[in-house]
Amino acid sequence: MSEKKKSGFEALAKSSLSPQEQLLKVKKKKGSFCIGLPREISLQENRISLTPDAVAILVNSGHDIWVERKAGEASKFSDKAYSEAGAKIMYSPEEVFKADIILKIEPPTLEEIEYFQPGQTLISALQPGHLTKEYIQALLKKRITALAWEYIEDKVGGIPIVRAMSEIAGSAVLLIAAEYLSSANKGKGVILGGITGVTPTKMVIIGAGTVAEYCGRAALSLGAEIQIFDNHIYKLRRVKHILGHQFYTSTIDTATLSESLKNADVVVGALRAEKGRVRHVVSEEMVSQMKPDSLIIDLSIDQGGCVATSEITTHAKPVFKKYDVIHYCVPNVASRVAHTATTALSNIFTPTILRAEEEGGVEEMILSHRWFLRGVYSYKGNLTNESIGRKFKLKYKNIELFMAARV
Repeated sequence: MSEKKKSGFEALAKSSLSPQEQLLKVKKKKGSFCIGLPREISLQENRISLTPDAVAILVNSGHDIWVERKAGEASKFSDKAYSEAGAKIMYSPEEVFKADIILKIEPPTLEEIEYFQPGQTLISALQPGHLTKEYIQALLKKRITALAWEYIEDKVGGIPIVRAMSEIAGSAVLLIAAEYLSSANKGKGVILGGITGVTPTKMVIIGAGTVAEYCGRAALSLGAEIQIFDNHIYKLRRVKHILGHQFYTSTIDTATLSESLKNADVVVGALRAEKGRVRHVVSEEMVSQMKPDSLIIDLSIDQGGCVATSEITTHAKPVFKKYDVIHYCVPNVASRVAHTATTALSNIFTPTILRAEEEGGVEEMILSHRWFLRGVYSYKGNLTNESIGRKFKLKYKNIELFMAARV
């Protein structure tokens, strides 16, 4: 008897049976959902919407996060980091686009729109300056709810994501300007700023928003001479107060602006669209009168540009020359510092998703918070943005009517 028991234990010990570790399944909460993070394929976009740390927070809160393979690679976030945070790595866009919510940076391409199913939610940039009627119609046909993150406000009426990206762009402008003013890049061969006994670099900034604030602060600290133009006096007062320096400000008067551009080493276009597209405040004639090898950085290019000679460029080929003036017109400047930009985006998206969970879902979030509702431009296949409707002569409905009907 003892021999049988002994042999039985021996057999068990020799077998390959051993305790197997399993992940503890997180209990799903009411209002939790599946979020898909596709790999960006547009315009050399390097950012992703959520960091692995943010994914861990959301997974621990009961959400499922699907990340397309190598989606975070350009931002220096590995698949392994996302997997260890609790995300599921998907190996094709078809798979990741089956999630309840698609969280993107760039607007989806026409090819990507084909992956959508009715009832899904898209949160991405809209880039109204480059919209086409074909794109809007394809999106509406899928009967999804789409939000533009550049329209989503916070509780005090600010636009947090735009501000965060503008802070990055304003800081990056100085790096770009220094790069293309240098002799190494066949620029004017001048230092950005000023040193003892040498005339300081002259910079004209068009638009007195967040970009002007961060760009102006850095330029002044280097000793550059700045001029800021905007048609809103309150913005000019605000930026002057924030920077705490005496410098030239003006409304956008054609003659005054033209004269300033003739002497400028660097011109930064940073106007925000007010009715879907910015207007060209710098004409082709003004550009033709600028100094040879001076530099234009048109940060408004994603909304059509505020310089008549601007054309979209990429990170691979960021500049071109016209009238002997260097033009830098990359629409996603924040992608130059993708790791920083992703972290900034994640810091905004994460609490927003957690709030949507508390409300019981995205639709409840839209219903409960006007600042979130402002981002909606398509609601279950209905166009809800007036400026887009007028631009393409499409029928649109006020989103608040849908919300009232639900109540």
